[in-house]
Amino acid sequence: MEIKSSNSLESSVYKDALALRKEVFIMEQGVSLELEVAGEKGPLYFTGYLDELPVATARAFEEEPGVWHIQRVAVKKEHRGQGLASELLNGIEVSTRDHKINTLTLGAQDQAQAFYKKLGYQVVGEGFMEAGIAHHRMDKSLLS
Repeated sequence: MEIKSSNSLESSVYKDALALRKEVFIMEQGVSLELEVAGEKGPLYFTGYLDELPVATARAFEEEPGVWHIQRVAVKKEHRGQGLASELLNGIEVSTRDHKINTLTLGAQDQAQAFYKKLGYQVVGEGFMEAGIAHHRMDKSLLS
C-alpha cells in the first residue's frame, strides 16, 4: 500500500480521505456529516492506496507538544482484514520522526480496542460516548 499525506483541504489525499470516511462513518455507522467533518482544517491527512484506489485513511494533529492525536481511522469495507489499518498506523508512526512526536493518542471505538492493543496502545481512563458509539482513550509511547 502506498501512503500519501497532506494538510491541504484542496489535495486529492484529503478528498480521497473524506470520501472514504463518508462511506465508513456516515453510511455504515450512521455518524452525522456535521460531526464527521468537524475540525477538518489543521490535521495532517493520511490516505493509503492500492492500485491508486483509496482504501485506508486517518488524520492526526498535534494535540500538545510531542503528542499526535489520531482520528478517523477507516478502511474500505471490502479491504478490511488485510492488515491495511496496521500498515497505515505504522506509516503514521514513521512520519512522527520528522515532527518530533513521542506519544500517539486516539479515541478508539470499544469494538476496536483489541486491534489497537496489538499495535502497542494502552487504554487510559474511563470510557466515553462519541457519535453514539462507546470509546476509550488509548495511548502509545514512541520512546524506547
